[in-house]
Amino acid sequence: MSYTKDQISNRKFDVVIVGAGGSGMRASLQLARAGLNVAVLSKVFPTRSHTVAAQGGVSASLGNMSEDSWEYHFYDTVKGSDWLGDQDAIEFMCREAPKVVYDLEHMGMPFDRNPDGTIYQRPFGGHTANFGEKPVQRACAAADRTGHAMLHTLYQANVAARTTFFVEWMALDLIRNEAGDCVGVTALEMETGEVYTLQAKTVLLATGGAGRIYQSSTNAFINTGDGLGMAARAGIALQDMEFWQFHPTGVAGAGVLLTEGCRGEGAILLNSNGERFMERYAPTLKDLAPRDFVSRCMGQEILEGRGCGPNKDYIHMKLDHLGADTIHKRLPSVYEIGVNFANVDVTREPIPVVPTIHYQMGGIPTNINGQVVHTVNGEDRPVNGLYAVGECSCVSVHGANRLGTNSLLDLLVFGKAAGDHIIANNKPGTPVQDLPANATDLTLARLNRLESAQSGEYAQDVANDMRAIMQAHAGVFRSQEVMDEGVKKIAELRARVANIGLKDTSKVFNTARIEALEVENLMEAAQATIESAAARQECRGAHLVRDYEHDVTHPTCPLGRNDAEWMKHTLWHSADNSLTYKPVRMKPLTAETVPPKPRTF
Repeated sequence: MSYTKDQISNRKFDVVIVGAGGSGMRASLQLARAGLNVAVLSKVFPTRSHTVAAQGGVSASLGNMSEDSWEYHFYDTVKGSDWLGDQDAIEFMCREAPKVVYDLEHMGMPFDRNPDGTIYQRPFGGHTANFGEKPVQRACAAADRTGHAMLHTLYQANVAARTTFFVEWMALDLIRNEAGDCVGVTALEMETGEVYTLQAKTVLLATGGAGRIYQSSTNAFINTGDGLGMAARAGIALQDMEFWQFHPTGVAGAGVLLTEGCRGEGAILLNSNGERFMERYAPTLKDLAPRDFVSRCMGQEILEGRGCGPNKDYIHMKLDHLGADTIHKRLPSVYEIGVNFANVDVTREPIPVVPTIHYQMGGIPTNINGQVVHTVNGEDRPVNGLYAVGECSCVSVHGANRLGTNSLLDLLVFGKAAGDHIIANNKPGTPVQDLPANATDLTLARLNRLESAQSGEYAQDVANDMRAIMQAHAGVFRSQEVMDEGVKKIAELRARVANIGLKDTSKVFNTARIEALEVENLMEAAQATIESAAARQECRGAHLVRDYEHDVTHPTCPLGRNDAEWMKHTLWHSADNSLTYKPVRMKPLTAETVPPKPRTF
């Protein structure tokens, strides 16, 4: 049975937020407290959003455990981004960090405590004091369940503020009028299979990342890049999608994340010789070097035959020297994960780990207010009525590589900032803009194509082939030939996505329909990634290309980083599969510019 326009109901709100993770709920809390009529859509119950899986902490220069300042945090984040991060946005985030952490504490967030009652902070990779001289304790933690505690704290605060949640709803497409303003979204209620238009003065995308484009991933199965797909189909470019972070310590064979907090508490990485090899690569920070750096070093050890296990294809992480009491107090989830996913008791023996896809640095381009922007003649112009925050967005505080614990900070800072900006620009009594006549055309076409293609391909077959291609052609180590081959394979796969069909066209909780719609979003993220990666002919952050590794075109930049030509953001356009670029913003708001230099640790 086909979907028709007369079957679609309409609802009106001041703000529609798509996604109920940390950034979505931080924004919705700000808006609901201001009295706006807010609807939050989520594919899962809010406390099951992927923020719940964050373990290690949220960064802020509180200085509770060691000397610290926002300037040190700013420097580390710029350096960690391999100078692709926009320095005004990075400064804003680092200056706001203590405020948003204390806001969370006052909401009841159960942070671990020091004996004097202040928030406990642990060291984390790439976070230093005195501009890189020594590690600093900056990660505010709730054991190794920080994201879990944060999500529950924000949900409880939203319930108190009477935020409206639409649970088990999937947003499908953005609705833009002739002027290009965003005036709502189309959405599918999973329980009934009914389609709605949700009309709003403002739409905020907080849909998380698209880590499920890869075969081995720490991401939840819900992380299918829905916001990216919606934006790309609506004519909005995706920024810096070539940069994907591989977390050094995913459980070998399972992909489940073991927090960087392990190394923050003192865990060490060992090769098959029992050597703490990071001392050779990063003599100052050792195992607490940034994630892109540690992942490459682990990969190098494996490639050179010093991996562990019968196939020499993983590295050992040793925690037992920390003592069982410390592990059970500070890293209880790590102990449970070891038992359940690796059959290892980490209080007695090392656990096998490998670099695993974890986080996208790119996304929907925004400014520091969370407004989605499009670039015209080198100038960023906001898309009226449309915001994006969290991992689906790219305000570019992470650049080419994100420092651990800056992700939860990103959610809080820019979720709050977007909420504040929406409130400041909301005019009470102003009606919601009318929907255009073609508001539902794209959504109906997509849904009805699936309904009529009952003999088409199974969505998960296409998705699995996509993941295999991305794993093989856009991994930790890349080469120009391998990426170019990946471009061709993903382009061929796009035709197969258009041939996905549904054998079951029932409406009530039809998960096959949801999966097919998710694969369309994954396709946008995958093609944006491989096209952007193949075009960037240098090494920077998480993007290491063997062809350019020793082609040092800039005398002060090691590993083939080419600042003269490539210190710029990539913009991928879905409509014609093209790329454009814009410069990195080097000027901070008030601080001194951090000029590019080699990254050593």
